[in-house]
Amino acid sequence: MPEDDFIDIKFRLYDGSDIGPFRYSSASTIDVLKQRIVSDWPKGKTITPKAANEVKLISSGKILENNKTVGQCKLPFGESTGGVTIMHVVVQPSLAKAKTEKKTDNSQQKIVCSCSIL
Repeated sequence: MPEDDFIDIKFRLYDGSDIGPFRYSSASTIDVLKQRIVSDWPKGKTITPKAANEVKLISSGKILENNKTVGQCKLPFGESTGGVTIMHVVVQPSLAKAKTEKKTDNSQQKIVCSCSIL
């Protein structure tokens, strides 16, 4: 593959730290990038994705779709600094887990009215 078919990508996390840069083929899908992020996620972070579907990648203000390739998303990337493209990573825990946690929280927390009418 020609050198132009590869893109160096660095992933910026919520706390400003980075994962990478890594070199990807322009044929790599966004899903492949997300799987790499999950496997290389730094230890000790307060928010940690458990699966690739909990990760959202944002570049130039756009959320990138899993089935798109890096080459298809190349235009919105624009010019990159120092030859490395920076993508922002957002972690959204899966909805099923969040709903279960909310149900447990609500059952433990009972609201009692302490109003007095005089």
